[in-house]
Amino acid sequence: MNVLILCTGNSCRSQMAEGFLQRASPDWVVRSAGTEPSPEVHPIAIQVMADNKIDLSGHRPESVDLYLGQEWDLVWTVCGGARESCPRFSGKVKQQIHIGFDDPAGFSGTEAEVRGRFRQVRDEIEAVCLRMARQYKSGAMS
Repeated sequence: MNVLILCTGNSCRSQMAEGFLQRASPDWVVRSAGTEPSPEVHPIAIQVMADNKIDLSGHRPESVDLYLGQEWDLVWTVCGGARESCPRFSGKVKQQIHIGFDDPAGFSGTEAEVRGRFRQVRDEIEAVCLRMARQYKSGAMS
């Protein structure tokens, strides 16, 4: 299974989803990219994923342009901005889905409040990734 996860900045949500899907399905090829990649993975995303024993510290945001010519079983957009600006993968993608999440990079408040919101989004993404891995492996989503 080849999965490409798209977000606008590729600094939080798509990176988290990539980490969770890689752990849930180590035999899959999972990549994430952004339509407008940020300079780095958000530091709080790295921290909250480390809480779940997933290391994103070596990840770097990448442009979706790197993956346009490749074939994908699934292209998943995780934010509205990427869904609207996502390049068309005509003939190269078996299935496209959109399951969006709030952008944790846009949260404001105290450090503890922001970190709590990052954890909330992380947990939402993890639940979707685990369900997705189970469903694809059972053939329910193929």
